[in-house]
Amino acid sequence: EYLFLNYRGEQITSRSIQRIFEMFRKFLKLERKITPHKIRHSFATHMLNQGADLRIVQELLGHKTLASTEKYTHVSLEDLARMCDNIHPLKKIVE
Repeated sequence: EYLFLNYRGEQITSRSIQRIFEMFRKFLKLERKITPHKIRHSFATHMLNQGADLRIVQELLGHKTLASTEKYTHVSLEDLARMCDNIHPLKKIVE
């Protein structure tokens, strides 16, 4: 069974979904192009930023390899800084 169906009850095509996104982007007068692919990237990144395991994200995205999932994820500078602050050896001395 398909999750998204068109008005005839048939599988909706990826091109139809892209057209729907573009229609809403224009309606909302958004300058940045929003695509299903970008939302997929954002989903993966937000999941990891909230502490999800990379393997869980891999399963949710339906990837066979972790390497594929890693391409979809983006680490923010804030997360990098926080990690460095937490593991830096001087942190224990300062506290």
